[in-house]
Amino acid sequence: MTTGLAPVLWIAWGIVALITALVYAYRSALTRDEEGQIFLDEAFAHEKATQTAIVSKVNRLEPVLRACQVLMALMTAVVVVYYGWMAYQALF
Repeated sequence: MTTGLAPVLWIAWGIVALITALVYAYRSALTRDEEGQIFLDEAFAHEKATQTAIVSKVNRLEPVLRACQVLMALMTAVVVVYYGWMAYQALF
């Protein structure tokens, strides 16, 4: 039938998976230096500013990460439905 569609689906799925992995890696690199402490003294204002900047970057990245996750789920569903449809046509 449409055997040329399978490689295109897998390439698109691979690209989405790669982008998702890169976004996860970037978020991991950002949060590597994040501290889980409260700064009570003004002497640590520079540390507090650094932590605030990290949290701000991670918060801006969250919508992109969610979009990648949704796109990854959709692409996986498309691949599964495609092969399910091919199996159905082969049986009937």
